[in-house]
Order: sequence, then C-alpha cells, then structure tokens
Amino acid sequence: MKAEYMVGLKSLQDKKAEIDFFDSFTGPQGYDVFDEESKNRLVSECLKVLSSVKSLESGALFADMGCGSGVFTYILKQKGFRVLGIDLSHKILESGMQKCDLNFINGDVEFLPLQTSSVDFIMFSGMLHHLPDKDLCASEAFRVLKPGGAFVAFDPNKQNPFMWLYRDISSPLHSQKGVTKNECPISALEVEEVFCKYGFRMKIDYLSGLHYKAIASSLLRPLLPLYNFLDAVIFSFKFMRKRRSFIITVGQKPT
Repeated sequence: MKAEYMVGLKSLQDKKAEIDFFDSFTGPQGYDVFDEESKNRLVSECLKVLSSVKSLESGALFADMGCGSGVFTYILKQKGFRVLGIDLSHKILESGMQKCDLNFINGDVEFLPLQTSSVDFIMFSGMLHHLPDKDLCASEAFRVLKPGGAFVAFDPNKQNPFMWLYRDISSPLHSQKGVTKNECPISALEVEEVFCKYGFRMKIDYLSGLHYKAIASSLLRPLLPLYNFLDAVIFSFKFMRKRRSFIITVGQKPT
C-alpha cells in the first residue's frame, strides 16, 4: 500500500444521505432492482472476470461490500463461498436478516471493521459509484485482502448513453429519484487509476443486458421494458463493448 497517498485523506461521502436512503428499504423485499436471471448472470460474469486473475476456491471468504439486504451475498453463498455482508445502513441489513441466514456487519467501506489481511475476495456490489472519492475505499480494500486476494466491482458506466442521460448529474435529463446525492456513473479509467495507485493489478470488462424490474421515476417507468430491450440489443455488438451499461472492475493485491 502506498501510505504516502493516505496523508490528509478524509471521506467526501455524505453518510447520512446514504443511510437515510437505504434505511427506507426496510420491508421484506429490501433493495432488489434486477430480475432473478439478471442477478445470477451479473454474479456469474463478475466471478468469470475475477477467476481470470485468481482461482476461486470453495470455502474462500467473500466480503460483499455495500451488500444492502444481501441479494448478491446470498448468491455468493449458494456458489459455495463463506460470505460476510457489510453495509452502512443497519436497517437494510435487518431486512436481509429477515429473509436469509447470512453474516452481516454494519460498517463503512472507507473505515472497515475488519482485520488486516483477513479476506480472500471482495465484491463491491454496485457501490463504488456512491463514493465521490474512492481513495479511502481502495486503501481499505488493499489492507483487508490477503496477499494475492482480489476484488470485483460492478457499477453503472458513464460511457453508456442511457446511464449518462438518466443518472449523471451533468445530463439535462438527470433524475434524483431513486438515487442518493452521492451517486454518479463512473468510468473504467477513474476506477483503474485510483486502485492502481494503491498497488492493485487491474482488469476491466463490460456488461449489458441486465433487466431492471423497477425504476423510481414514475415518468420513465412505462419505458422500462423498452430500455431493457434496447440495452440488450444495441450493446451486444463487440464494437459497443466499452459503451455497455455496467463496468466490471477486478483488482488483485500482489502476493
């Protein structure tokens, strides 16, 4: 870890905004935006990219950061991993506890309540784009991963026109409905630069064709089936790869 980068760093994330937003998902449904097929495909694609840098052994400890109600934590457990879900919102973790038997910790990815070199793998479940600055997260991931350990993250791609139009603050069609004030789609370069700085060896991939089952904006909700169709078709072409809706980033800590 490059300790010199840590001097003077402090979190730029509005923690209260994150907690207040996700505390609202306290029912049995929790926070769950994709259909079943898409959730399983997303995890499978993440593990596929991750396995290209490190073999995935059954029983390895997988920490799901920003786990919410444990949607992806549960899928990881089904695949044979030991799992630990971590989220800033205590209430959304309680929602997850109502549905399945998982280990959860109420914690902050920028100040992890985990011992150094204690985790085999990390999944950042759609949460890096919730961090205005990713340095603290990168340094903490490097600290808690075992030597040779690796993380995988998935986040909305700023280079995808739909993600930019609806979710980027610079877009004229940007909507604050269903998002927190911290959120913004990110670029692969942005993630790569930050995590490389802390010693990770990085690999990038892209994914589209995930079907949303819900959207917060009542104005755009009727267009959701059309979006799901267009996203699956347009970005299936190889030349559109870097414009796909999600970035999958993998980083490995040196042995």
